[in-house]
Amino acid sequence: MEENTFDPELIRTIFRLVWERRGAEREKNQFSETEAEVGPSTSKRSRLTSANANALKLSCELLRVFVTEAIQRAATMAEAEGNHVIEASHLERILPQLLLDF
Repeated sequence: MEENTFDPELIRTIFRLVWERRGAEREKNQFSETEAEVGPSTSKRSRLTSANANALKLSCELLRVFVTEAIQRAATMAEAEGNHVIEASHLERILPQLLLDF
C-alpha cells in the first residue's frame, strides 16, 4: 500500500517558480554589476533548470517524511502539556531540533 505523498507536479511547479525567481534576481544583480554584453547569450546560466522524475519522487518523499515527523513531534509536545490540539507554539518549539535532524 502506497502512502499519501505530495503531488510531483505541485513540487515541480514550486521548484520551477523558485528557480525562475532566483534566475531573475541573479540576472538583475549581474546586469547592475557589469555592463550588458552585446550578442546572443548561450551560457550555462541562461539555460532553464529542470528536475527529472526520480528527483521529484525523492523530493516528494523527503517532504512527506519531514511533515510527518513535524506533526508527530508537535503532537508529542501537545500531549505532554495535556492538549489534544497541536498549536503553532508546539511547532515553534520542535522546529529547531527538527531542522538539525534533517
